[in-house]
Amino acid sequence: MSAAPSSQQITSLYEATRSAMNEAKPDLGEIKTRLSQLKVGIVQITMQNPQVTQDSSFQLLKRSILEMGAEFSIKTGDIAGFERYLAQLESFYFDNKLGLAESTVMYPLIGLNLLRMLSQNLIADFHTTLERVDLSQLQNNQFIVHPVKLEQALMEGSYKKVWQARSEVPTPEYLFFMDILMSTIRNEVASCVEKSYTSLPFSDAKSVLFFSSLDELLKFANEHHWTVSPSEKRITFPSAVENTRQFQGENIMKQSLHYARELESIV
Repeated sequence: MSAAPSSQQITSLYEATRSAMNEAKPDLGEIKTRLSQLKVGIVQITMQNPQVTQDSSFQLLKRSILEMGAEFSIKTGDIAGFERYLAQLESFYFDNKLGLAESTVMYPLIGLNLLRMLSQNLIADFHTTLERVDLSQLQNNQFIVHPVKLEQALMEGSYKKVWQARSEVPTPEYLFFMDILMSTIRNEVASCVEKSYTSLPFSDAKSVLFFSSLDELLKFANEHHWTVSPSEKRITFPSAVENTRQFQGENIMKQSLHYARELESIV
């Protein structure tokens, strides 16, 4: 086996990779290669010198590398990779035996992980993680409060609150999982709508499906093979069930909430 790199070499590579991550247009391919080198280097050092696991400076470096890997996973949309990095960070965040100084990105990453769980309907895991977070953080830390309130809105079936929460994210990285969650909600609400009504005006369809623009709605309609009538400004759904009825615009919010409550189990 090749000789392990020194801690100084790993530190230098980490700092160079961190600088590359912070560039306006980072080279993601190069960063991915460097992250692999960093992880291999950490393993080599640990194998050749097991006592290093008790070295606080080395453990801080390892934690920083894992955190950078988690951030990189969000940048590249690698959900599985993000989950793996957070699993390795748990021992630093929830079982800090060496008494390391608290990481500045600890709660942003925990909050992101909570959002991941909500977007994947992992409600049991969500609550298990919350139980490991200090009560004061649950009540006051913006990175934790956001997913906590979001979960409450989901359980209430208040999808309007979920949509509003998208504009209240504490950091832009949260939008990645928020958009996944909203996609799930839209698809399930759309499934109910197309089975319950024959058609909807563009304005009402855009509202009930939480779209910001008409173009987004029309793209969604085409993906679901709905009939779009630009002249009538109306979307027509397949007549899949009996006793369908025209959607009444004034009941839009009441009906949306009804669908949400019926479907809360899927999120």
